[in-house]
Amino acid sequence: MNEHPSKIYLLPNLMTAGNLFCGFTATLKILEGALLQASNPDAASDLFHTAIWCILGAFVFDFLDGRLARLGGHESPFGREFDSLADIVSFGLAPALMVYRVVLQEFPRACWIIAFIYLACGALRLARFNSASAKNDGSTHPNTFTGFPIPAAAGLIASITLFLLWLAEGEHHLGSWRFVLPPLLLFLSFMMFSRFQYPSFKAVNWKTKKSIPRFLAIILILIFTVMNYEWMPAVLFLSYLLYGVLRECFAPGCHAIGGAKSKKKSAKNQLRNRPNKRGRID
Repeated sequence: MNEHPSKIYLLPNLMTAGNLFCGFTATLKILEGALLQASNPDAASDLFHTAIWCILGAFVFDFLDGRLARLGGHESPFGREFDSLADIVSFGLAPALMVYRVVLQEFPRACWIIAFIYLACGALRLARFNSASAKNDGSTHPNTFTGFPIPAAAGLIASITLFLLWLAEGEHHLGSWRFVLPPLLLFLSFMMFSRFQYPSFKAVNWKTKKSIPRFLAIILILIFTVMNYEWMPAVLFLSYLLYGVLRECFAPGCHAIGGAKSKKKSAKNQLRNRPNKRGRID
């Protein structure tokens, strides 16, 4: 059978290519830093800083490619697959490799297992998202993600590593706080497959209207983030992570893991209790 050529739109796929470039550059910088980690810790720290900014830059490109595609009505299966391939490099491989070199290489038996679990869960998370998008059966809400999205997971890992490097500025190691990163990898691996709902911000576009106080609050947060770039990105990503958990915990009659199953059971019970054509209840 002849394959039908997929449509390739310029601007959205350029943003995705920028995402992939940042992920590839981050991976190279992490490998270069690993080679200098023992002989020249200061140079290795600079390379790790560059890798972190490349991961955060990939997050920005990933945010922009979807907005440009939806703004021009240019969403396509090709763009969705290309975006997932770029994401697994930028948000799967690069963060796992960075934590492996910064912390886990001190534990040779467990190091690669923890890093690989995160990478595998990220790949499976993207595959689940693509399969759900391809079905397009309305089971997923267009303005929410089911499970913590992998770009946000990578942003949280990169921003916390940036914060730890800032705390250890002038020293040759990150201190004991670096051991927070391995449990964080495992926790994020679980959160990517959880039933927690996270806002996707897909409804935010150039036509989105906000009140003046909200607009000023957003501007102030952006300015404050730029002024305190060493730790403020970690606060933002951590707030996004906790938002999905707290929203589900405090929502009336809704639980993150069991909520979806209980809703399905209640729907089945309603169908069973519905009278049939003969007036009987099934």
